[in-house]
Amino acid sequence: MLCSKPVTLQFVSHSFLDYHDPTIEDSYQQQAVIDGEAALLDILDTAGQVEFTAMRDQYMRCGEGFIICYSVTDRHSFQEASEYRKLIARVRLTEDIPLVLVANKLDLQSQRKVTTEEGKTLAKQFGCPFYETSAALRHYIDEAFFSLVREIRRKEEQRALNGGSSSEKIHPRRRSRWWRLRSIFALVFRRRRNATGINQ
Repeated sequence: MLCSKPVTLQFVSHSFLDYHDPTIEDSYQQQAVIDGEAALLDILDTAGQVEFTAMRDQYMRCGEGFIICYSVTDRHSFQEASEYRKLIARVRLTEDIPLVLVANKLDLQSQRKVTTEEGKTLAKQFGCPFYETSAALRHYIDEAFFSLVREIRRKEEQRALNGGSSSEKIHPRRRSRWWRLRSIFALVFRRRRNATGINQ
């Protein structure tokens, strides 16, 4: 079974569950101080609900940043990462998207099917940061989420400096104690099913 939920749960609650329902879409809020600036993160774990096109397009339109997550133990999920990147670019009508590529299950080295270099190469193609994480061991979980917030902030500042529209510029009030990032962190895996339709 492939699921992004362990990554999200580790970030939000510092816990790892051996069992979880991979079909349920969940949303979370998390406060964090990143580079000395406080933020309130709105996080949507999409649970890989790619079959619902309208729902998928909606979160891709509304999200300010995305984490695309695959498993180092499953090459199919790695291949799907490129498809999700294309979908996001199509829905947003731009290639300039705050994005982080995450390779989870770093702790399962004996089952690895995707190399670190392959992940780095794909992230270079995406033009985004790359992290190999372990939800089980909590390795590089915070770093991946914090990196996405930095990407969102950096691109907002670039738009402001380039004379973006008033809605795109960063207003002083947004630099309040808890700067609210109306962001969707879409950790996406394509669920695979066996012949009987049961999640693998």
